[in-house]
Amino acid sequence: MTMGLWPRGAQRTDAELNLIPLIDIMSVLVAFLLIYTAEVDLVQNSKGVEIPLSTAEAKPQQSVVIMITKDDLFVQGEPVTHVADILRDTSALVEPLRRILDRPMLANNVVDQSSREITVIADKSLPFEVVKKVMATCTATAYGKISLAVIEKGKPAGAGGQSSTTQSSI
Repeated sequence: MTMGLWPRGAQRTDAELNLIPLIDIMSVLVAFLLIYTAEVDLVQNSKGVEIPLSTAEAKPQQSVVIMITKDDLFVQGEPVTHVADILRDTSALVEPLRRILDRPMLANNVVDQSSREITVIADKSLPFEVVKKVMATCTATAYGKISLAVIEKGKPAGAGGQSSTTQSSI
């Protein structure tokens, strides 16, 4: 007499796994990922910065990113100074920014001055004086290419607060 897990007389039924709903969910997930990752931004936009519009065709390259919000200035996400301090200062350059930009920024340390790139993301409501001082500081620290991040005209903003950005080289 062998004792099993099931009492006598009870029949074992095989459990069925219905794969159709799983396949449906996976196909919707794949479609979602294909649609929303087709145009990935190389330049990340902060929610606190409203970027101006442009019709430029050039896509952004990997570069050092300077972001100027209505209140603060950041380099590669690191806070540098306040916009009010930039406006108060009478010099043509932003010294805290200059000290930061003199350090090596990217992993591929470019020696050639003309190929060092920097991208400025500035809120469109900022006074031009602030953007002008930041750009002057960038050129003073041997960055050969300065680009302004803008939103392409005629294209809707992406999902999740991300927007498609291009660069306008100066």
